[in-house]
Amino acid sequence: MYFIIIAVVVGLDQLAKYLIQANLTLNSSVPLIEGIFHITYIHNSGAAFSLFQNKTGFLITMQLVVITVVLAYLVKRRNKDHWCLLLSLSLIAAGGLGNLIDRTMNGYVIDFLDLRFWPIFNVADISVCVGCGLLVLYMFLFEPKAHRSKKDGAEDRAAEKIDGSEE
Repeated sequence: MYFIIIAVVVGLDQLAKYLIQANLTLNSSVPLIEGIFHITYIHNSGAAFSLFQNKTGFLITMQLVVITVVLAYLVKRRNKDHWCLLLSLSLIAAGGLGNLIDRTMNGYVIDFLDLRFWPIFNVADISVCVGCGLLVLYMFLFEPKAHRSKKDGAEDRAAEKIDGSEE
């Protein structure tokens, strides 16, 4: 299921970018809600917040490493780990793949969602951010509960062994 999520997000990201390229000229902007939300077509040769501008080789290498590690983890643990962790990693991988496709094919990423007070972004960026948010949620909400349950279970098993050996 997680690989279907990745495929759908990458497909939506690439479709949105195709439609932007086909219907807008570079650096043009169309207000959807004047002064608040525009569709603005730009090329971003950097990473988030335009960091690492024109470091395409470095960015491709880093994306490949992270995506490979995440996909390998998903293959190995897809039926064993908490759904929130797996979903978060799937969304991070999907966003990374969407932007990696742009970067390898064009040397830049197509961005178009413009909130006017924030750097312009795209569907892949949203996927990465939601995935990171879910990962934080997992780490602070679900993972401690799972850790406590495992610890409590181990203590119960240890107590049973002690109780059983005394008889």
